[in-house]
Amino acid sequence: MKPLDVITIGRSSVDLYGAQIGGRLEDMGSFSKYLGGSPTNMAAGTARLGLKSALITRVGDEHMGRFIREELAREGVDTSGVITDPDRLTALVLLGIRDEDQFPLIFYRENCADMALSPDDIDPAFIASARAVVATGTHLSNPQTEAAVLKALHLARDGGQQTALDIDYRPNLWGLSGHGDGENRFIASDAVTEKLQSTLDLFDLIVGTEEEFHIAGGSTDTIAALNAVRAKTAATLVCKRGPMGAVAFTGDIPANLDDGQSGPGFPIEVFNVLGAGDGFMSGLLKGWLDGEDWPTTLTYANACGAFAVSRHGCTPAYPSWEELQFFLKRGIKTPALRHDAELEQIHWSTNRKGNWSTMRVFAFDHRMQFEELEGATPEKISAFKELCLEATEQVADGQPGYGLLCDSRLGRRALHRAAGQGLWVGHPVEWPGSRPLQVEPELGSDFGGLSEWPLEHVVKALCFYHPGDTEEMRLEQEATVKRLFDAARRNRLEFLLEVIPSKAGPVGDDTTADVIQRFYDIDVYPDWWKLEPLTTDAAWAATVDAITRNDAYTRGIVVLGLAAEEAALAQSFAVAAKYDLVKGFAVGRTLFGEPAKAYMLDQISPADAVTAMAENYRRLCGIWDAARTAAQEGAQP
Repeated sequence: MKPLDVITIGRSSVDLYGAQIGGRLEDMGSFSKYLGGSPTNMAAGTARLGLKSALITRVGDEHMGRFIREELAREGVDTSGVITDPDRLTALVLLGIRDEDQFPLIFYRENCADMALSPDDIDPAFIASARAVVATGTHLSNPQTEAAVLKALHLARDGGQQTALDIDYRPNLWGLSGHGDGENRFIASDAVTEKLQSTLDLFDLIVGTEEEFHIAGGSTDTIAALNAVRAKTAATLVCKRGPMGAVAFTGDIPANLDDGQSGPGFPIEVFNVLGAGDGFMSGLLKGWLDGEDWPTTLTYANACGAFAVSRHGCTPAYPSWEELQFFLKRGIKTPALRHDAELEQIHWSTNRKGNWSTMRVFAFDHRMQFEELEGATPEKISAFKELCLEATEQVADGQPGYGLLCDSRLGRRALHRAAGQGLWVGHPVEWPGSRPLQVEPELGSDFGGLSEWPLEHVVKALCFYHPGDTEEMRLEQEATVKRLFDAARRNRLEFLLEVIPSKAGPVGDDTTADVIQRFYDIDVYPDWWKLEPLTTDAAWAATVDAITRNDAYTRGIVVLGLAAEEAALAQSFAVAAKYDLVKGFAVGRTLFGEPAKAYMLDQISPADAVTAMAENYRRLCGIWDAARTAAQEGAQP
C-alpha cells in the first residue's frame, strides 16, 4: 500500500474572485481569495473526496505562497513537494462572473514561481510513494517545466504507476494571445499540437473538453481529433461535453460521441464555469483510482463538475465525499445548488478546517464584568486581556486543543495578537447582558462589520433565551440570532451560539433541549453550542439528542463556567465528559477573577498575573482531561 494515492504537478496560484456578479471585471469592488491553478485545485478536490493527495509545484517566499501551503495543509494535501522559491512571486489570477456565458480572467504569471519548476525538484522517492501522477498541459509549454513533468512521468511509468493528463488548454499561457485574453479556450496551433502529441504515449488517462481534444488532435472535428490522439496512445480518453456530460473511450473511437461510455448528467444552473473542469477531474480521479467502472466514475465527475458550476470559486465549491454521496442519493431539488439549504449545510459542515476534538478555552471576552471592577479603565482592561492571552499561549505551548474567547471592544490588541497562533479564537458579538439580544455597535445594524473579521474567528452570540418567554421576546431574539447566523455564513465564519435559559426562567431536564430544537426549527445550525453545566444525565441525554438528530456534523458543545468554583466545575466536568459531543470547556472568571481584581488596583505585577492565570488554566485543563479519560475508561466493557 503506497502512502499517497495521487500526485498532481504544475500550476499553483492564488485566485482573486470578484465578489460582485453580473458586472465587468473592471468594475469589481472586492475580491475573495481562494486556492487556484488546475493541479492545486485537483489536489484539494481529491483530498476532499478521501484520496491521499499531494502536489508538486513552486510558490513564492511571501504571504501568498504561505497561504497556498497552509490552505493545502488544511485541505489535507501533502505539501512535501511544494517548493518555496526565494526569487519569484506566487502566481495570481483575477477572475469574474460577468454572466452565464462570460467569465473574464487575467493571469499574473510573469516569471512566476511555479514556472520555475525544474527536474531537480522531482524526487524519485516522492514520485514512487503515489499510485498515480497527474500532469496538466500548461507545464508542457516551457522547456524547463516540461522537463520536470517528463521526469516525473517517466519515473511513474518505470515504476508501474498510473499516469493521467488534463489537457487544460489556455492559449494565452502558451503565448498565443495577450494578457486580456485569459477567457479564450481555443486558438489552433500546430506547435502546441505537436508538443502535446509528443507526450501522449506517456499516459493511461487523457481528459479534455472537445476544444482541448481539438488542439491535442490537430483538428476541429472532434471525432477526427480523438482518432488522431488515439493513434498516439492507448490511454482511456475522456471527452467533456458541457451540459451533455462526458464520455469515455477505452478502445477505438466510434463514429458518434454518444456511443462512448457515459454517466448521467446533472441539469443545473450555469453560474460559474471557472474551475468546473478541475472539479470534474477530482471526481474522475476518485472513481478511476478506486477501480469503479466508467459509468460510475463519470457520475462522480459530472456531479463534482456540477457543484463547481453552481458555486462561487473553484476549490471552495468542490464537495466532500459525504456531500457527494448525499447528492447522488437525494438528487437535485433546485438547479441553483448554492441555494439548496440542505445541501449547502452539508457542504459547509463537512468541509470545515481544523481538528477541534478537544476544546480547552480561556474565556476573557467579558466586558461588563471587567468594567465593574474597582480601578478598571479601558486601557487597563485592554492590557490585562493581553496578559490573559499570554497565559493562554503559555499553557497551550503550541499544542492543539487550546483556544480563547476575546472581544474587540476592550480586547482588540489581544484579539489581533492571537491571530495565526494555532489557537481556536471565539469573538463575541452580543452587547453584554442584553435581553432581548442586541449586538455591539461596531458590528453595524446590518452586521456588515463581520466582513472585517479574520476567517479564523468564530462568531459567538450569547442569548438569554427561555421556552417560556413571551412571544414578542422570543420572536425578536430568534430574528436576531437568525440574521447573525446568516451573516456569519455569508462571511465564511463559523458560528457559536451560547444559550443560558437559567438566567431567564426555571429549568428542567428538557429546557436546554427545547431551546436547541427551536433554533434548528428556524434553520439556525451553529457550528458550536456553548451551554451552561447541566446537572443530570437526563438533561445531557436530551440535549445531545436534540443536536445530533438535527445536525450530524456539528462541531460539538463547550461547557461554560458561570464563575463557578473549581470544585463545582470539576463536578460538572465529570458529568459532561461522559458525552462525546461535549468537546471541552470555555471558562473565564474562575481563571482570571482574582488576578483581575488585584491588577486593576495595582496590587499584582503583570508577570505575576500571567503566572497566576496560567496556573489556574493549566489546572482546569488537567481537570477536564482527567474527567474525559475517566469517562472513556468507564465506558470500556
